[in-house]
Amino acid sequence: MLYLVGLGLGDAKDITVKGLEAVRRCRRVYLEAYTSLLAVGKEALEEFYGKELILADRETVEQEADRILKEADVCDVAFLVVGDPFGATTHSDLVLRAVKLGIPYKVIHNASIMSAVGCCGLQLYNFGETVSIVFWTDSWKPESFFDKIQKNRQSGMHTLCLLDIKVKEQSLENLMKGRKIYEPPRYMSVNQAAEQLLTIIKNRRLQGDEPEITENTICVGLARVGAADQKIASGTLQQMSTVELGDPLHSLIVTGTMHPLELEMLQLFSVDRCSCSENNTFERTG
Repeated sequence: MLYLVGLGLGDAKDITVKGLEAVRRCRRVYLEAYTSLLAVGKEALEEFYGKELILADRETVEQEADRILKEADVCDVAFLVVGDPFGATTHSDLVLRAVKLGIPYKVIHNASIMSAVGCCGLQLYNFGETVSIVFWTDSWKPESFFDKIQKNRQSGMHTLCLLDIKVKEQSLENLMKGRKIYEPPRYMSVNQAAEQLLTIIKNRRLQGDEPEITENTICVGLARVGAADQKIASGTLQQMSTVELGDPLHSLIVTGTMHPLELEMLQLFSVDRCSCSENNTFERTG
């Protein structure tokens, strides 16, 4: 049996009882280590689970999935995912490979950022399409995520922005030369995401457009959701470019039409206690 086990968002104890029971009876246990991270390291997980964990980076999961599935038809193998197992399409691919090999599988769900964002008070059924904001480079500055945010906002929907994670990435030079030298891990902050959105807004205005999203659009920054030191801050997009939320992982929400209860909840986390009430109406902000 192949078990895909969600670990939740906080620490080792966020695993479900059902998930922990599965992990402890497995011969091999893999820890997916590139789409997200917990507040604790591999060693803390091993101590609590009572099992040695095998780190599975992007290369292992995407190119060496057969190694993970090896002998899973005759013994139990677990694949651990921070959040929920189906928070990333890569894990669907692993299931499809298992099915083709005749290996049975079982999914043990857990909390993910997709549902936990409700902690800020915005109602989950008011969210539109989730987008990913990627790190820009000098030669690559995509803006497609901005258009999706605008589309959500035009429909009155909030947008959850998942921020880029760079783990075990190679520089272009090392990649071209085939050198297994990796760059230090990088995790996009709310500040960086907001700065990229502000840059797009300026670019669009230079092109003669007036974007649906402005510097005064109310946004929500979240850091380490589910951890003991979780932080939430609400304010304008401009304020999100300077707010300090600390260590990763961060997420950003761009709001759409807000219900009075949502506005009242956001005031609990306001960077400037007056910003939400002054810059909002019950219909739309900024």
